[in-house]
Amino acid sequence: MTIYGYARVSTQDQKLNRQLDALRDYGVECLYTDKLSGKDFNRPGYKKLMRRLREGDLLVIPSIDRLGRNYDEVLEEWRRITKVKRADVVVLDMPLLDTRGSSIQGITGVFISDLVLQLLSYVAQLEREHIRERQRQGIDAALARGVRFGRPPHPRPEGYSEVAQMVREGEISQRGGAAQLEVSVSTFRRWLAADQCSEERCA
Repeated sequence: MTIYGYARVSTQDQKLNRQLDALRDYGVECLYTDKLSGKDFNRPGYKKLMRRLREGDLLVIPSIDRLGRNYDEVLEEWRRITKVKRADVVVLDMPLLDTRGSSIQGITGVFISDLVLQLLSYVAQLEREHIRERQRQGIDAALARGVRFGRPPHPRPEGYSEVAQMVREGEISQRGGAAQLEVSVSTFRRWLAADQCSEERCA
């Protein structure tokens, strides 16, 4: 059995020292590291570790989020390590996440670990849904107050009123008017439509 350790930080500026010290104190024999975001598993150090990991080996990680930020992906990766490769996992900052053969009151560590992971995934999914709902409520409230989102409107250049009048009277086309004002046709059409809406509201 080989004891592997994996540590990760999200950017090149962050330090790995604390994670590495904790892994070495545990007795890790082979260390793999990455300085990349946890948004996916396309990380050189982690991929090399997965190629080396064999049945009966032990993988030690400082915390479960070292595997990734998305708990759905973390669950799948946990299944690949423990069920497909048949290796064990120990998470240092969460003692219940320990799949080794030791038992807790007659229940195996694998069962307890899987149960805890499922609970973490459920809580994380609820939190994501709550965040989206709070964002939606915040946007709705801001719209009700008249707050406008997106890029600020393109300022209308000098001479717009004269050019717009010429277009409305059929003297030039919308494309010609946009060319005179040196703006895109879509922008010019949006201005004309806004003017029409404003006139209809005032009528």
